[in-house]
Amino acid sequence: MSAGAFAQAKKAEDVIKFKELAYDFGKIKQGTPVSHEFEFTNISSSPVIIESAVPSCGCTTPVKPEGAVAKGKDDKITAGFNAANVGPFNKSITIKVAGVDLPVQLKITGEVMTADKYEAPKSTKSGR
Repeated sequence: MSAGAFAQAKKAEDVIKFKELAYDFGKIKQGTPVSHEFEFTNISSSPVIIESAVPSCGCTTPVKPEGAVAKGKDDKITAGFNAANVGPFNKSITIKVAGVDLPVQLKITGEVMTADKYEAPKSTKSGR
């Protein structure tokens, strides 16, 4: 083996393990903010610091832990979504871990519906 085989870039997944990397909110009512907690565990041999949590747009607001997460401990990143615009959405949050080259991406998806459509009885079925 060459030395290059050992010089691979370190990935966020090498130090923190998320229970899930994606979450589908399903159908949500326009103007009703929603949030989801992405839980993770520090699987490294030392404390880790979540350096940044950068959303793909201003409609998504991530909240990351402040300070270090001790080895073997759990914490979370909360993804908030404002649900202002009607239609399907597919957003991401890029998580950068201090001292790690490659970040990890969390994804949230769903569909924002107008109040009228959201409240409408779900008695019509299609697809048959």
